[in-house]
Amino acid sequence: MNVVLNNPVLYVVDYPALDAVEVIDKRRGLGALFRDEAAQRFRRELRDVAAAATEMDDFETWLDDYGSLMNQPAVYH
Repeated sequence: MNVVLNNPVLYVVDYPALDAVEVIDKRRGLGALFRDEAAQRFRRELRDVAAAATEMDDFETWLDDYGSLMNQPAVYH
């Protein structure tokens, strides 16, 4: 398990052994677990956004594309 990103908008944990990525949209308190090809695509897009982002709005705009997939309530322990 590797925490990949933790900013005011997004929390991302990578599970390489499972080929999975857990994503939490902090604005909405919702998340999703992407596996296999979906996880690979998310990792690739996250790298691209992180390399090009100049403001937090860049992350927000990109994350909105995943909004319909993030439907699991994030529960904090």
